[in-house]
Amino acid sequence: MIASLWFCLRILVAWVLALIVLGVLWSNLFGGPGAIFVLLVVGLLVLAAINTASHLRRVKLVAGRLDHDSLSSRQQRRIELPLDATQAFALVESVVAGLPRVMDIESSPGSLQVRARIARADSYNTRPPSRWNPLAWLAVKRDRVSATVTPGEGTSSVALLFEPDAGAWVDLLLADEGSNRENADAMSRALGQRVAEQRRDERESAARTEAEKELSVARLNLLHAQVEPHFLYNTLANAQVLTRTDPERAERMLGHLIQYLRSSLPGIDQSLSTLGQELERVQAYLEILRIRMGERLAVQVDVPEALRDVALPSMALQTLVENAIKHGLEPKSGGGTIWLLAREADGQVHITVADDGRGFGGSSSGTGIGLKNLRERLRLTCGPEAAFALVSNFPSGAAATLTLPHKGALPPELPHAS
Repeated sequence: MIASLWFCLRILVAWVLALIVLGVLWSNLFGGPGAIFVLLVVGLLVLAAINTASHLRRVKLVAGRLDHDSLSSRQQRRIELPLDATQAFALVESVVAGLPRVMDIESSPGSLQVRARIARADSYNTRPPSRWNPLAWLAVKRDRVSATVTPGEGTSSVALLFEPDAGAWVDLLLADEGSNRENADAMSRALGQRVAEQRRDERESAARTEAEKELSVARLNLLHAQVEPHFLYNTLANAQVLTRTDPERAERMLGHLIQYLRSSLPGIDQSLSTLGQELERVQAYLEILRIRMGERLAVQVDVPEALRDVALPSMALQTLVENAIKHGLEPKSGGGTIWLLAREADGQVHITVADDGRGFGGSSSGTGIGLKNLRERLRLTCGPEAAFALVSNFPSGAAATLTLPHKGALPPELPHAS
């Protein structure tokens, strides 16, 4: 109440002083004040009173209270945003551009400042003040908004200033009917809403990422469960036969089978392995097949020691070797050779399993379930940087190549397919 009375008294005193000065000028120009001057003074005082009362009522509706801060035609706000300076500036710039009747926007990313003008409308019918209104001759047609972003550590502070687009004299004679208070509240709400929307989007994105991760792990579990070496049954059956016909070969076959299982079982619940672990498993597997196939199978391995820590999907090398044996060398009457090669180039490791078997002219075109499974596991475990290619080998056979990023040893935080 005191603030309202003080505001009205300040406006009244300012008008009285202004009219006294006007009366002195009138007397010097036209002689003593006459009826016209009196009517002019009364009219101006009435309109000033109406403007003041309208301002009080409008501020009461907008702010819900009447105090010094809410009655002022110049409003300040300081808002903390949980964003870095660049993001905060872009947000403030967007909100300023979205204010009603905004114009003449000046944006300076270098100094982190945004300035604009806002056309002032009648608070009750949203039309510009009438030109027949004497106060409209002196009335301020626009307001100004100025926003400055101050960087912080992980946050940014935004200083907002809303004021009439005129000098300080206007505060003594005319009130803005709460227009700057309304602009300040509108921008504060908009900034709060935008930050809340951004945080909600981040939470939803995190939830989607977590759900996608769980789905990927579930799919990886299913795919990994499908990677079961079918040759185990044949190996045990062959060993059983050899125990009666060739016990020495049976003993060597069982020894390699034990080595194969020893290298396979510790990582059976893991989605990723290393090239060294995969190579140990595959060499044991090939030794078993060499006992079965005899001289029809030859193996050449060329894998540098420095690349044995490269991470790749578990059983990936096994899948490629099985595919080469099943579709390349076993159908070929004379058998052939399998090459296991690894090379590094441009930060990537290329692992190749090649054979000189029947190639694509046989029963396989490289689109079977095993390779499809491998491609999916490669995507889930190694991401978009990994690639798989299957091409013809010269002069016969096929060559399958895994391209993997060389990131060192197997990361401890990689998900397990349990």
